[in-house]
Amino acid sequence: MPSVPNHTDPAVIRNFCIIAHIDHGKSTLADRMLQLTGVVEGRQMRAQYLDRMDIERERGITIKSQAVRLPWRDHVLNLIDTPGHVDFSYEVSRSLEACEGAVLLVDAAQGIEAQTLANLYLALEADLHIIPVLNKIDLPAAQPDKYAEEIAGIIGVDPAEVLRVSGKTGEGVEELLDNIVKTVPAPQGDPDGPARALIFDSVYDTYRGVVTYVRVIDGHLSRREKSLMMSTGTAHETLEVGVISPEPKPTDGLGVGEVGYLITGVKDVRQARVGDTVTGSANRATEALAGYRHPRPMVFSGLYPLDGDDYPELRDALDKLRLNDAALVYEPETSLALGFGFRCGFLGLLHMEIVRERLEREFGLSLISTAPNVVYRVVMENAEEHRVTNPSEFPEGKIGMVYEPIVKATILSPSDHIGAIMELCQGRRGVLLGMDYLSEDRVEIRYTLPLAEIIFDFFDQLKSRTRGYASLDYEPSGEQESDLVKVDILLQGESVDAFSQIVHKEKSREYGLMMTAKLKELIPRQQFEVPIQAAVGARIIARENIRAIRKDVLAKCYGGDISRKRKLLEKQKEGKKRMKTIGRVDVPQEAFVAALSTTGGTEKGKK
Repeated sequence: MPSVPNHTDPAVIRNFCIIAHIDHGKSTLADRMLQLTGVVEGRQMRAQYLDRMDIERERGITIKSQAVRLPWRDHVLNLIDTPGHVDFSYEVSRSLEACEGAVLLVDAAQGIEAQTLANLYLALEADLHIIPVLNKIDLPAAQPDKYAEEIAGIIGVDPAEVLRVSGKTGEGVEELLDNIVKTVPAPQGDPDGPARALIFDSVYDTYRGVVTYVRVIDGHLSRREKSLMMSTGTAHETLEVGVISPEPKPTDGLGVGEVGYLITGVKDVRQARVGDTVTGSANRATEALAGYRHPRPMVFSGLYPLDGDDYPELRDALDKLRLNDAALVYEPETSLALGFGFRCGFLGLLHMEIVRERLEREFGLSLISTAPNVVYRVVMENAEEHRVTNPSEFPEGKIGMVYEPIVKATILSPSDHIGAIMELCQGRRGVLLGMDYLSEDRVEIRYTLPLAEIIFDFFDQLKSRTRGYASLDYEPSGEQESDLVKVDILLQGESVDAFSQIVHKEKSREYGLMMTAKLKELIPRQQFEVPIQAAVGARIIARENIRAIRKDVLAKCYGGDISRKRKLLEKQKEGKKRMKTIGRVDVPQEAFVAALSTTGGTEKGKK
């Protein structure tokens, strides 16, 4: 058995993460911690140091968890920076598994938000030690006393125990680090048992293959020993083991409680699954660690390359991105109108927007995405069941019942906006579950809503009706029977699958009128008249006509008998009629892009 390298004593290790809502300053606080502990020199420092992607910096949001090792007063702190958006709560749940403590960060000018509350419950479920912290106390609008009481009431501590810091000025950050050392428990594990480490993240490096981020629970991982992935049963040579501080630093090995990375030279992205257990191939563990619940996609959309030849590149890009983003699911599909592409499942609209933007930026692809939709369960009258992720799969024939997914939504808002919020939710087929006052002027409203009603512009509407003060969190809550129909868009009597949508019966006419009017503007005029129709089954519910381009056949007739003019017009009419029976309507690519990208409104404001 190889000799055990010198590992850090678990007693001096503290593993913690920061959970907070978007824009409550966790990346700024992490910057101050990096500076205070001296792992980043002043001249190398930049804002949002741990946010590595351009998109993260531009939007000011964290998308990927990042782990970093910080030395502090003879202790080793492993900080895992987590995203704050509801669409990335899966990243948060994985980070929590690798920690013993969590810093609950709340903006002293805004108070606790719905998504922070959801992440707090995740942390309590994982049995972590919670350290409540108010950030941005240097702001003129800060009300630390008011919000300290609110947090204290939610997690059951004394308001005086809520720490106050400013990530911007660095005030109170030293006390916070001392508090982490003092109150977060040291990691527990068997140092002499077989190695067991949990993969909580992985990234793909073009030159080195898959880089796997692990938290060691038992035993130790050494560079001299082969590592084995327990779910796939494959063994690999361990090329490098190290810690992130904040750049990768190779070491001899990793011991109990340590957080670091492994490089095995694996190029196949499916070999290093997030949530898997890594062990040594010689002295292997018999029981894998409890992994994570696999995320369930909430929103589906088709992604197609603008140029059909880019299909293999899109497949490779999705493979690599899947490694970096374990919540992404996809399968190949074809569309008559758009050619070959992939049906992708996302955790929400922001997740979809980010994935598409990353594919376009990082892999240089040009893509069309179809309107997002959810998964329906259709039961026919003969009891046959269909799972519909794409409107084109909606079955024909006698349908007995259609079930759609519903979610439990939690909205936190100032109490002045209760009326506007309730009006919005009622309009989206919502059912009120209950309402609680967190303080005199802050209210928590709970609704069940159909998922299909909130994946479009619900969040934008909520923000605009509450002047930006409301916050939303939702979780899946089963399914319900609904009166849903499929609206087809017909061009010259032929259905165009890319424009089909499943909507509630009451809103079918509205969708039909909107799409026909939009396509009338986008499709260029042809040599013959083109009817655009919206249909539910065999019933036409909306129609627009694109007028034909006509040549002026009467230009050469000056005066003379009317019958001659009529004869020329009849001849032209016959020609148009014949052309219509054999002619095809070519829908330009731009029309697809424009019609599909604006169907449901985007989520620019989802922060």
